[in-house]
Amino acid sequence: MPDAIRLFAPSESRSFGRAVAAALGTDLAPHHEQTFADGEHEMRPEVNVRGHDAFVVQSLYADDEWSVNDKLCRLLFLLGALRDASAARVTAIVPYLCYQRKDRKTQPRGPVTTRYVAGLFEAVGVDRVLTMDVHNLAVLQNAFRVRTEHLEAHPLFVSRLVEDADADVVVVSPDEGGVKRAGKFAKGLGAALGREVPTAFVEKMRDHDGGVQGGALVGEVDGRVAIIVDDLISTAGTITQAAGACAQGGARSVCAVATHGLFVGPANERLAGSALDALYVTNTIGPGRLTGDAAARLEVCDAAPRFAAAIQAIHTETSVSALNEV
Repeated sequence: MPDAIRLFAPSESRSFGRAVAAALGTDLAPHHEQTFADGEHEMRPEVNVRGHDAFVVQSLYADDEWSVNDKLCRLLFLLGALRDASAARVTAIVPYLCYQRKDRKTQPRGPVTTRYVAGLFEAVGVDRVLTMDVHNLAVLQNAFRVRTEHLEAHPLFVSRLVEDADADVVVVSPDEGGVKRAGKFAKGLGAALGREVPTAFVEKMRDHDGGVQGGALVGEVDGRVAIIVDDLISTAGTITQAAGACAQGGARSVCAVATHGLFVGPANERLAGSALDALYVTNTIGPGRLTGDAAARLEVCDAAPRFAAAIQAIHTETSVSALNEV
């Protein structure tokens, strides 16, 4: 087993990194970072990492200061510097993984960007990538030739929702593709409640411009509390269409859980005018993206302790997948 853990986080991920460090009972290790006048970045550790288990926390989404590509480069440069500094193992902790939805060709000569990003991690000598609730787990496992570890957020949401869970609850997938995810969530919630929880799903169609068109609700929600489960919310088209379908189907109340709250484009307006009574996300994406009525319905669940537990499992060579069991 390598020596002690060295945990790093670039400045743009410092807040989440500190939360992970606190859950581990340690501090972030010091590093140097600089952005030059021409926009190029320099990243390097400022502490000895030879023989140590090095981890770098960086969530890969765009914010008001950094583009997703800047964040990706900064992460890769620090990971490469740790490898060159003779760290025993180098692990990328990526709460939200960029480009994960561009996982196949959707038109002739189209790129498979997920695979290209995976190649960048391999090129800098990373041993392992840890992320949470990717859009397609099979794609993650096949695109990356380095080891991958996958955390799920549903135990967080189950432990929060079980406090208020109604006897008549139904778990809803917002589209056909998420039926397995909803089923796993329903199984976990049912185990916590001591009873079986039914599922439903909403048919989703996309028009030629990529917009979402509402479809039929498949399953019974009338008189029940509907919990819509998804991996991420981007422009909120899918989740608000599903919420509307549940409300029209007679649901007594509607809430949604999604691991990653990107909330871009018209998301704030759509959520504010939606049928959702409550919305739960994790802090894999930074706060402050919603305002007004949309923000008033939002509750953020802290994922940092789960990442800390996964880091400890990796360091001690114990099971990460066991953390996904409720």
